[in-house]
This record gives sequence, structure tokens and C-alpha cells, in this order.
Amino acid sequence: ERSPREALNYARLALRVATVIMAKEDAKAKATKAARAVTKGGSKQKLLKKRFSPTFHRPKTFKASRAPKYPRVSVPPMCKLDQFQILKFPLTTESAMKKIEDNNTLVFIVDARSNKKQIKDAVKRMYDITANKINTLIRPDGAKKAYVRLSADYDALDVANKIGII
Repeated sequence: ERSPREALNYARLALRVATVIMAKEDAKAKATKAARAVTKGGSKQKLLKKRFSPTFHRPKTFKASRAPKYPRVSVPPMCKLDQFQILKFPLTTESAMKKIEDNNTLVFIVDARSNKKQIKDAVKRMYDITANKINTLIRPDGAKKAYVRLSADYDALDVANKIGII
């Protein structure tokens, strides 16, 4: 058996050991908490949003998705430039006739919005002829003129007769 003095010293020693162990655990917990804060970014205190106006306007947060009761357009719009719209009429001037005879080329007045590819397709659809090349110019009156050079398989005079130019 121990004397009361020894018992007291033993108790003090045990208490000291326990505090050292707790301090170590505490330090370990603090270190893990700090490591977590470093990886996560820590708990920064959020700054208040700066307000530049003395009046408060409630923020509009709700955005309702569109649910129309009826379609706004009943049918999809038709293509405005079909072959009948693109080719307006063939030109029958003297210079156009000369082009037909000498260069195997037909001359048309076409829609000003049409491009060479559309003109080529329109000629193919309307008259079943293939064009080698299309040259265009815009006349001073604002109309677009197209020179349609036919391929060697077709004769411009025959096509002009078929169309009714000559």
C-alpha cells in the first residue's frame, strides 16, 4: 500500500500525463482542422454587397417559361425566291441577240436579291438546260442582269426559240 503522500504524487503524475495526452490530441485536431480549411478555402467572412442607391428594389428572380396558348405563326413562311420569282424575263435587245448568236449566252433580268447559284438552279429548273457560267451586273435602274453562258451541249438559238425570244 501507498502512503497518502505517494498517492497524491501518483495522482498528480497521472493528471499531468492526461493533460499532455489531451494537449497532443487537441493539437492533432487543430492541425486537421487547419488542413481542411486550407484545402476547402477556409471560412471567409462574406462581405456585404455594396449598395449604391438609398432605395431598395426587390430582385426579380422568378422567370416563367413560355407556355403559349396558340402558335404565333400559323404556317412556316414559304421560300420567297423560287425559280419563277428569280427569273423575271429574258432580254431581247440587239446586244442580247448578239450574245445569243456569238457567245452561246442567254441574257435575263433577274431578282436583285438572287445570287449566281440560285440563277443557275432556276435556269436549270425552268428550261432544263445546264449553264456553264453566270455573269451578273446591276443596271443603273436597279435591276439585275444575268448573262447565262450555256454548256456546249446546248445551243442558245434553239433554247431562245423554245422560250419564245426569237
